[in-house]
Amino acid sequence: MARFARRSFGGGFGSRRFGGPRDDLPKPVNVGEEYDVEISEVGSKGDGIARVKNFVVFVNGAKEGEKTHIKIKEVRDRFAIGEKTEAGAAETEKAVTEKAVEAEAKEETEAEEAEETEEEATETEEEV
Repeated sequence: MARFARRSFGGGFGSRRFGGPRDDLPKPVNVGEEYDVEISEVGSKGDGIARVKNFVVFVNGAKEGEKTHIKIKEVRDRFAIGEKTEAGAAETEKAVTEKAVEAEAKEETEAEEAEETEEEATETEEEV
């Protein structure tokens, strides 16, 4: 018998014993699912980083602060890879257009109210 037999103590640093990744835990995202996300930061390779249920999702071509619609393309142990979808771009464009229309309507309403206030002030001065 060998005096110094090699023994295994449950794996290396990537094993579950040392707090490494656990393949048996369900991931909060699945391939093919779509999400509306906000890019919170940019990774070292320039990909946008979003989080879905605190799970990191890399999005190619996304910029920090951008709100977009993504589709999950690949799921790994500790992160997922998603891509921007056209539906998200169309929805974002639609939302921007709606906000512009709302802002214009609000400005018109405020202008009309200011005009009415001026007319009332003029009528009051004429009465005096």
